[in-house]
Amino acid sequence: MELVISKWVFAFSLFSWLIFSVTFSVEGLDEDSEVRGVNLGGWLVLEGWIKPSLFEGIPNPDMLDGTQVTFKSVKLQKYVCAENGGGSDISVNRDAASSWETFTLWRVSESEFQFRTVQGQFLSCYGNGCVVSATAKSASSTETFQIERNNDDRVHIKTKSGAYLQATIDNQLVADYPGNPGWDDNASTFEMAIVANNLHGDYQLGNGYGHNKAKEVLERHRSTFIDAGDFEFLHRNGINTVRIPVGWWIAYEPNPPAPFIGGTLKALDSAFSWAHAYKIKCIIDLHAAPGSQNGMEHSASRDGTVGWTTSESVSQSLHVIDFLASRYAKHPALLGIELLNEPSAASVPLDILVPYYKHGYEIVRKHSPSAYVIVCQRIGNANPIELYQADIGSHNLVVDLHYYNLFDPFFVNLSPIENIRFIYESREPQIHALNDAKGPLVFIGVSPRFSDVISFSDFDSGEWVNEWNVTNGTQAEYQDFGRTQLEVYDAASFGWSYWTLKNDREHWDFEWNIKNNYLQLSKHSEPIFN
Repeated sequence: MELVISKWVFAFSLFSWLIFSVTFSVEGLDEDSEVRGVNLGGWLVLEGWIKPSLFEGIPNPDMLDGTQVTFKSVKLQKYVCAENGGGSDISVNRDAASSWETFTLWRVSESEFQFRTVQGQFLSCYGNGCVVSATAKSASSTETFQIERNNDDRVHIKTKSGAYLQATIDNQLVADYPGNPGWDDNASTFEMAIVANNLHGDYQLGNGYGHNKAKEVLERHRSTFIDAGDFEFLHRNGINTVRIPVGWWIAYEPNPPAPFIGGTLKALDSAFSWAHAYKIKCIIDLHAAPGSQNGMEHSASRDGTVGWTTSESVSQSLHVIDFLASRYAKHPALLGIELLNEPSAASVPLDILVPYYKHGYEIVRKHSPSAYVIVCQRIGNANPIELYQADIGSHNLVVDLHYYNLFDPFFVNLSPIENIRFIYESREPQIHALNDAKGPLVFIGVSPRFSDVISFSDFDSGEWVNEWNVTNGTQAEYQDFGRTQLEVYDAASFGWSYWTLKNDREHWDFEWNIKNNYLQLSKHSEPIFN
């Protein structure tokens, strides 16, 4: 404790000027030397936790794309199972549900779905009387089933031809139930349980509402969630940069592939105009790439899987970068383009990612000699030094670092003081080492949610977050944790960006912290904290 307190005495005696000290210089910023930014999360790429109200009108909202379900025969009292995770006929023979008994929904309509196994195959039925199998690698009409629900989680499952599935006495799943089943304990009635309903992104909204209603919802959202007044607010509170997440479908406006909805390009054009008017710079961030680079809702994943690594998806992503660079390269508000947000270390190998980054760098340079090209570290078990060793580009290259004190067993049992010490002893030296590496500049996202010590939710908020696995921390300790991160991350040579401007909860975001005096930023050397 003494070590931490003594360091705080020194750190905060200098803090009011240190946070804005001129150590590095970022080209293109008026009057300021480093990025002090805010990420416009939840605007042009959706994240359900930021604005859950967008999803409230969807029929069957607990059965969106990516929802995981189990089915239990009420007659046999056994779970439906894809043996070995898929690849053979379906059985109804398990006493308990695990991964083989869990199916991921692909939503076709309000009541029609396709079921994907843990190994990626789809359930199929080729006609009345068929035995249901899990062998199809893609989904069409023979892999589409209708679900009838009653009010106590009991369901019937029908094929496209109208045959009801039933669990037979020899533990098969067959489309041959005679007549219309009731809701008693018959062979065609199953108990459906929602195991997970975690994905609430652009795919879920577009496919959940259908095109016309989704367009109405998103047009209203995009025109009201962020507007010129927000840029005035940011300028007034000392912000010089906005990081704007976009989805790959922006390059296919005005009518992108279903289920995505056009209109993001118009909104992005408006953002650039507002930014220019208030002397704010823009970083365009390819947050959602074709196929999803991390399986999360903010990459517009349909079902939690990663499909970005195919040559088709990589080429399509480069096309998007070319489209964005050609459109905005000469705009005075452009500061940089981030080639990809948070690729998964588990699913995106370096031998695919690094050539993509190199090609993306060349594309941006084709249109602009000076725009910053930002490459994001892989999330998961990966060291950002791998990007410093990759020789991606020679001029105005930036590495975006995302830090967490959660999502890793290492942090589970750390005390508040140990969490703070980890920032000083591990991350501070890494940042200084990367700054001194004479390679890419260092950029760190900022999300200091240091105001709430009661609720520690598992929001995937993107950049570094002021959340930890501590459940008994005091408010003062939580504030110290946030201050520690801002103090240490302020040393980043390119700068930092606060995760999100606003959200439905009116909490934790930049706007809330400013209005409640947790942050005091200005264009002058005023302290960040009271």
